Amino acid sequence: MVDPNNSPGPRASGHGGPDGWQGWPMILPAVRDPRLITVRRGGTLTDDDHRRLARWAADCAGHVLDLFEGAQPGDGRPRAAVEAARAWARGEMPMMQARALGGHAMGAARPLRGVPRFAAYAAGQAACVAHVAEHDLGAAAYAIRAVRAAHPADASAGRRERDWQRARLDEPLRALVLEDQQSRDAICWNAFSA
Repeated sequence: MVDPNNSPGPRASGHGGPDGWQGWPMILPAVRDPRLITVRRGGTLTDDDHRRLARWAADCAGHVLDLFEGAQPGDGRPRAAVEAARAWARGEMPMMQARALGGHAMGAARPLRGVPRFAAYAAGQAACVAHVAEHDLGAAAYAIRAVRAAHPADASAGRRERDWQRARLDEPLRALVLEDQQSRDAICWNAFSA
């Protein structure tokens, strides 16, 4: 049986093999929504909206970064990933560099369990939004999981985190992200409906 507090979770689709990109967990849908694929890759997502998603994902991951840093104060990889997501969104970092820093943050997560693992995965997912916009929900869902794990006796902790995240959504993206949360909730550990 899989321990829901320690496992990264389901893999709906991935890059580079059955376990996702470089073996890290993926929560991408089997069929991608063209509204979350950039125009240059055949979808309808504009560069401006892609960057908005990256900023939002960085906010979600940054909000729980202290949950990682409290357990692993000497490891700066998740913080570097959150900063990379923001730098990419400002046009100050190439996509490949941001994605690589996201991978390093996920590497920081792998040997851990529970709260710090989820917080590090949130940071890694945020940086990977530069590569695939749909990682935005990965950052949000892992942040919610980190908060739930940090407050197991508080049944509403995850809901409050979700609501905090939603309050930071830019209006042009609000409907799209809320619809995507509903669509991918099952492969995101029901983070958005619980």
